[in-house]
Amino acid sequence: MAKTPSASQPPSPSERGLDAVLHQPVRTQIVAYLIGREEATFSELKRVLRVSDGNLESHLKKLIAAEYMATRKDASSARQQTVYSLTPLGRSALRQYMAKLQQMLGLGEKPRARGKPGPSWPSTALSEK
Repeated sequence: MAKTPSASQPPSPSERGLDAVLHQPVRTQIVAYLIGREEATFSELKRVLRVSDGNLESHLKKLIAAEYMATRKDASSARQQTVYSLTPLGRSALRQYMAKLQQMLGLGEKPRARGKPGPSWPSTALSEK
């Protein structure tokens, strides 16, 4: 039997227009970290995010399945490592996710007085690649 939402249940992230893949704290942190670093190894992500191997691997698999992340093998050191990076789709998904959150929080673009500058986002953080 299909579960129908009751009036007392809050809407799910996807019902609110949020990306269900990104609307999870660890996955949001992974993507946000990679925006600033371009790419990172599993070990680096584990150390920075302070999560277990299994937890990190589970979240990385979901991001890869959504095609938000790409992987490559790096054999330049003594031990081969997997390197993770965001795909253009992942960057776009993060931009849309952030815009939706800003809209929900009332932080979206508002009409500006003539001559006043707009928000100053770092040009590299979410720029198209």
